[in-house]
Amino acid sequence: MAGEGREDEKKKKLGGLKTMPFILANEVCDRFATAGFNANMVQYLQNELHLPLIQATNTLNNFGGTASLTPIVGALIADSFAGRFWTIAVGSMIYQLGMLGVTISAILPALRPPPCPSQSPSCQQASACQLAIFYISLFLTAVGSGGIRPCVVAFGADQFELDRRQQRAGGSGQQWNFFNLYFFSMGVALLMALTVVVYIQDNVGWGLGFGIPTVVMFFSVIAFIIGYPLYIRRKPGGSPLTRLAQVVVAAVRKRKLALPDDSGVLYRNKEMDADISVAGRLLHTEQFTFLDRAAICTNSDITAAGLPRPWRLSTVHRIEELKSIIRMIPIWSVGILIITASSHNHTFTIIQAKSMDRHLAGNFQIPAATLSIFSIVSMLLTLAIYDRLLTPLVRRLTHRPTGLSYLQRIAVGLAISLLSNISAALVESRRRSTAVTHGLADHPSATVPISVFWLVPQYAIHGIAEAFTSVGHMEFLYDQSPESMRSTAAALFWLAVSVGHYGGTLLVILVSDFTKRSKQGNWLQNNINKGRLDYYYWLVAGLQVFNFVYYLVCARFYTFKPLEIAGDENMGKVVDGETGSGGCDVELAAGATVKLYYANQKE
Repeated sequence: MAGEGREDEKKKKLGGLKTMPFILANEVCDRFATAGFNANMVQYLQNELHLPLIQATNTLNNFGGTASLTPIVGALIADSFAGRFWTIAVGSMIYQLGMLGVTISAILPALRPPPCPSQSPSCQQASACQLAIFYISLFLTAVGSGGIRPCVVAFGADQFELDRRQQRAGGSGQQWNFFNLYFFSMGVALLMALTVVVYIQDNVGWGLGFGIPTVVMFFSVIAFIIGYPLYIRRKPGGSPLTRLAQVVVAAVRKRKLALPDDSGVLYRNKEMDADISVAGRLLHTEQFTFLDRAAICTNSDITAAGLPRPWRLSTVHRIEELKSIIRMIPIWSVGILIITASSHNHTFTIIQAKSMDRHLAGNFQIPAATLSIFSIVSMLLTLAIYDRLLTPLVRRLTHRPTGLSYLQRIAVGLAISLLSNISAALVESRRRSTAVTHGLADHPSATVPISVFWLVPQYAIHGIAEAFTSVGHMEFLYDQSPESMRSTAAALFWLAVSVGHYGGTLLVILVSDFTKRSKQGNWLQNNINKGRLDYYYWLVAGLQVFNFVYYLVCARFYTFKPLEIAGDENMGKVVDGETGSGGCDVELAAGATVKLYYANQKE
């Protein structure tokens, strides 16, 4: 008893806010480096490596696509066998190697082509060897990022789940504050990258511009590893994809069996699920009942040693893991259109800004790409105000530790994001009419006499909306995903971002193809003074209305996962459900009896 007491006391000293500097520093440096690289990388490829525009664009698109897919692989590795800590640590080291390679390429003259002759229109492109070194470096950063992004948010939230029984009973506000802190830290990193790093790259040099994020990342890796003794480290529960596949195979094999009237006789096994249900087992729900057949026990499902055959028999907990993922998909998919609707902030809005009056004082002009800072600043302010002012006020009304639930938070963000595109449409209509009035319709490079600060509201509104939607989306994926698949769930967040960006590209292609056949002509012309970019914004706003209604329907009928609270004295208490009644429960201890539900086989 004394030994157990000392062990419990030792566990209580793990996790908590003291681990955040080590964990978030790693993620901040990842976002800082990624944003610092991407913001100006197209100029580096063209001006330093002398690549054509199309090749430079394809290089960045391929890099972005790879960086968006690797988190899925990293999450599966973490959840299957490596654990989150080691996945983050190894991923950070690989990322560091990639950054070092990019920096060395920018410093050593032998790894890039000679400068263009001042009087010659042609430039020598980078050789195959020079490009190979650069591409390998980019690939390493994409692979390393795959180990960091899906695991940091889950690993950080784990630090606030030491007392799992209390967390399932009422929830800890500290855990949800972590999600606010996570996105706040990301915003700070982006803000620093778009100001400090970009300025250094443009005005000092590429070697120093790439070198600063590389050095910062090195120290963040060291700091993360130093924090090892302080972390709560969850044991991986084996391949989640294998478990899900076993449920499907077992259910298909028993598709002709009749389901029992009493779900309490379905197969349960505490010891078998111990490693994947530390905080409590999932309880039976009445959705997707076809899968319940996987938990019907037959004579052939148990070995002579009394062990279940996993490809023939699954526990209720494992079946509910699959059900949880299926239930999450509709609300997860809402995030795709959120990204699609905002993807123009880095394309069309920049083109608008370049055509407007960007003078701030005297001859100083604001760079068009710098306007995205207003979105980041508004997101940071919203997160701070929400966490410190709004949450305490809303908590009095909702009696929730977090104030708004994550589903309510997403809904608020969706409504606000609609206003961003409405503002964009109205401003573009005014900008275009001003250009026509001043006879500038046929002069796309001319400056339209309208201040660029008219674009600030749509950027600011977008930042406010992101503080609600992105944080709420991540909270939802973390909380409703199975306990053993939370890294995979975090990877789904980045997958939605990736698909959303590709959706934005597809939307532009479709709009351009359809509208160029109309009498008014292509909405998305190279000369935006003659196009109808405002119509495009109204179309996107309409899609957001559809997405909002779709979300409300999904949220209204969403079933929260029912969970049994772990802990001896609390066993049997549940959240959002009722406990089962033993049923076909096979104990794996030696000499244990085996109680089976024998199904009537259909001929």
